[in-house]
Amino acid sequence: MNSTLIDTAGKFLSPRMAARLTPVFERFSNILTATDETSQAQRMAMIAFAIRIVSAAIAFISQIILARMMGDYEYGIFVFVWVIAVILGNLSCLGFHTAVIRFLPQYRTEGSEEAILGLATTARIFAMISATLIAVTGIATIHLLGDRIEEHYVQPLFVAAFALPMIALGDVLDGTARANGWPVHALSPTYIARPLLILGFMVLSVGLGWVADANTAILATLVAAYTATLTQFLVITRKLRHRFPAQRLEIRFRTWLLVAFPIFLIEGFYFMLTNADVIIVGLYLPPEKVAVYFAAAKTMALVHFVYFAVKAAAAQRFSGLVSSGDTAALADFARQTIQWTFWPSLVVGGLVIAAGPFLLSLFGPSFIDGHMIMVVLFCGIIAKAMVGPGEVLLTMAGEQKICAAIYGLALAANLGLNIMLIPAWGLLGAATATAGAMAIEAILLHVIIRRKLGIAMFIAAGVGRSDASNTHGAR
Repeated sequence: MNSTLIDTAGKFLSPRMAARLTPVFERFSNILTATDETSQAQRMAMIAFAIRIVSAAIAFISQIILARMMGDYEYGIFVFVWVIAVILGNLSCLGFHTAVIRFLPQYRTEGSEEAILGLATTARIFAMISATLIAVTGIATIHLLGDRIEEHYVQPLFVAAFALPMIALGDVLDGTARANGWPVHALSPTYIARPLLILGFMVLSVGLGWVADANTAILATLVAAYTATLTQFLVITRKLRHRFPAQRLEIRFRTWLLVAFPIFLIEGFYFMLTNADVIIVGLYLPPEKVAVYFAAAKTMALVHFVYFAVKAAAAQRFSGLVSSGDTAALADFARQTIQWTFWPSLVVGGLVIAAGPFLLSLFGPSFIDGHMIMVVLFCGIIAKAMVGPGEVLLTMAGEQKICAAIYGLALAANLGLNIMLIPAWGLLGAATATAGAMAIEAILLHVIIRRKLGIAMFIAAGVGRSDASNTHGAR
C-alpha cells in the first residue's frame, strides 16, 4: 500500500510535493493496514467519520425537502414531536446500549462468549420492554391531558409513541455493533437508511394524495423506524451468532444494571442537554419558530459529526486501556482523541458558518433569521471540542456517577438559562443557553478528569499525561 501511494504521488505530483506528502501517505497506509488497537480505533474513527459525512448530507438535504414540502408551521410541529420521540426512545434503554460497549470488550478478552450473548440479548429485551411501558404511559398521558395539549401536537405525539420501541432497539443494536468493531452496521441503519426511508415514504405518501403535513411525516417516520431497525436486528443477530457460537446465555443482570443505570443518567442528561432547547422553544414559541431554530441547529449538526465519529471509535479503545491498567497509554490516547475532535470541528464549523445564510435559505426564506443562532451554537461546540470525548473516558474508567453529576449540572444550567433567556431574547436566548451549558460541561469535564485520572484533557494542554498519585481512578 505504501509503495502504491508513493508511486502514484510521484507520477502526478511534483517531486517536492510528493516528498512532502509521502509521510502522510505512509501514516494513512499504516492506519489502514496495522493490526494494533490504536490503529483499529483510528480506522473505526475514519469509517464512522465517513458515514457521518454522508449521513449529515442526507439528513440536511432530507430536512430541506421536508421543510419545503410542509412549510415552516407543519415542519415545526414535526421536528418538535420527533425530537421528543428520539429522546424518550434513547432513555428507554436505561443505559444498556452503552453498557454493552463497556462490558463486551472485557468478555471478549476473557473468552466468555456466553456472557457476550447474554448481555446482547438482555439489553435488547430490557430496552424493548422499557420503551413499550414508556410509550403506553405517554399514550395514556395524551389521552388524559388532551385538552391541555395544543391540538396540532396531539395526533403526531400519539403516532410517535409507537416508534419508541424501535428507537430503543436501534440504539442497543448500535452499541452492540460498535463494541464488535462494526461501524457500518452500527451507524448506517440510523443515520443513513432511516432518514432516506423517512423521505422516501413521505414523498410516496404525498404522491398518493396524502396531505403534506406533520401527521403524514410522523407516520412516514414510524414506518421508516420499523423498517430500518428490524433489518439491522436481523443482520446483527446473524453476525453475533457467527462470531460467538455459544450454546447458552450467561446472565449477569445485577452487574450490568449497576453500571447501566449511572450511564442512563449520563445519557439522559446528555440527550436533554443537547435537545432541551428545541423542546423549550416549542413550549414557549409557535411551531414556525421551532422550525427556524431546528434548521439552524440541524445545520450546525454538520459540525457535530466530527465529535460523534471520534466518540464512536474511542469508547472501545478507552475500555481496553482502562482494563489493562496502562495509564500512560490511556493518557496518550486521550490526547489523540482531543486532536481528532478539535481541529476538524474548528475547520468544518468555520466553513459552515461562512455558508450559513445560503444553507438556511434552502429551507425557505423565513429560515435565514437563524444565522446568528448558528454562530452562538458554534461557540458552544468549540468549547466542547476542546476537551474531546471526555465523558466517554470517565464512563469507561468507572466514573459514571461523577459524569452523571457533571451532565446534571450542565442540564440544570441549560434549563435555567433557557427559561430565563427565551422569553427575553427569543431564539437567540435558546442558542445562548445551550452554548453556555456546553461551556460549563467542558470546564467541569476538564477539571474532574484532571483530578480523578491525572490526565490533562484539554486542547491547550498539548500533551496528555498521567499522575501516578491519581492512577487509581483508571480502574
